[in-house]
Amino acid sequence: MLIGRIQEQKELMGAYQAAESKFVVVYGRRRVGKTYLVRQTFKEKFTFAHSGQANASLSEQLFGWCASLKDSGMAVDKMPHSWLEAFELLKDLIRQSQVRKKVIFIDELPWLDTPRSRFVNALEFFWNSWASGRDDVLLIVCGSATSWIVNKIFKNHGGLHNRVTNQIYLKPFTLNECEKYIESMRLNYARYDILEGYMVMGGIPYYWSLLQRGESMAQNIDRLFFADKGKLRFEFNELYDSLFRNPEKYVTIVRVLGQNPSGLTRDEIIKMTKIENGGNLSKVLEELGHCGFIQYVNTNPRKKNGGLYKLVDNFTLFYFKFMSENKTNDELFWTHNYNAAVRLSWVGLAFERVCFQHIRQIKDALKIGGVLTNVYSLRIKDDHGKGAQIDMLIDRADNTVNLCEMKFSNQEYLIDKKDSENLQNKIDIFQKFTNYKKTILLTMITPRGIEHNGYWGMVQSEVTADDLFKE
Repeated sequence: MLIGRIQEQKELMGAYQAAESKFVVVYGRRRVGKTYLVRQTFKEKFTFAHSGQANASLSEQLFGWCASLKDSGMAVDKMPHSWLEAFELLKDLIRQSQVRKKVIFIDELPWLDTPRSRFVNALEFFWNSWASGRDDVLLIVCGSATSWIVNKIFKNHGGLHNRVTNQIYLKPFTLNECEKYIESMRLNYARYDILEGYMVMGGIPYYWSLLQRGESMAQNIDRLFFADKGKLRFEFNELYDSLFRNPEKYVTIVRVLGQNPSGLTRDEIIKMTKIENGGNLSKVLEELGHCGFIQYVNTNPRKKNGGLYKLVDNFTLFYFKFMSENKTNDELFWTHNYNAAVRLSWVGLAFERVCFQHIRQIKDALKIGGVLTNVYSLRIKDDHGKGAQIDMLIDRADNTVNLCEMKFSNQEYLIDKKDSENLQNKIDIFQKFTNYKKTILLTMITPRGIEHNGYWGMVQSEVTADDLFKE
């Protein structure tokens, strides 16, 4: 059963029904469901389907290509010696096909580009000199190595420059899609537990597919992440190795960002990682952003260039916080620490991150989905050094600002006197710092809402977890 992906399926079918040949690239991080999307959309419509092999030699890749040609019904007399010859065989297969639109699916494309194989040149020649001139070819390529896709396909300055007709970036699931997914698996979790699962695994469908019935969310987390043979215990290295050819610099950057959850400026990243400023750093930051691992957040509405890089990948942050330095070897670590301070301090920051991943749902809950907005995360100080951190600021075009405060609790959140003073301090410092004349609406975002006590009246609008779960 395919959950969500409505727009992506629509775009794929539009390419299939087009009157001319199309070159489609489906990309996104490992385990996000790229292959599943393509296969579920086209099922038995493939004229040719092939997947590259990890860490294989050129001869092994060509052997696999021939095997896929045979599986597609073609008689192959001899092995090709190059990718140019391999694509000539693919042309013969396409010529033999009697179907109206020939769907060619090449999965894990980056793995085919072995050193000195000239694979990209052969792909260019196949598309530019032959396939693009026809009206019956739908070429779909796919790969997890996002840096390779971006640099070798999208930013290609040779024959593939501007040749891709459709770019489909497959995003992780939203909370709504995760809920539908586990319902399809007949798992019966409360939204509070789904929210916690999202804080740990993000919206990566494969991770959610590993949950087992009859276990609590905490038990599942122990089994997958902390058990001796947990299926996700060693996922971190496999994840970054699959996405980046030389992952060391990428891991170095996400590691320092993981140690600074509030974010770092570019200069602070340079200082902490010792990576030289320049194009290479820009490339690494850009590719981490393409993969959804980091996000650039503007922290000063008065400056266009003022901002911080934040690590926003839920799984990576969970790994750094609880797995990379965990020396206890406790296979029930999560269950044993469920009510401990180490988990309770983590859920607050994790909840903030989930809120930033569901800004559209927050805007819809505030009934401002159609209003032009800018979203900031602010760290500010007044002239006397008195500071405040604002979790989320939604600056609206209708002369209004939503100053959002996120608070995680498994029951209605109680605003006490100290909270009230802290919230008012944030409003006062924000007004002095920005000199904004707009209406400021204090907005609380919590899992279960706000308890209506004497301090509740200062809150102008509320958003709950139920709002985050909407489509």
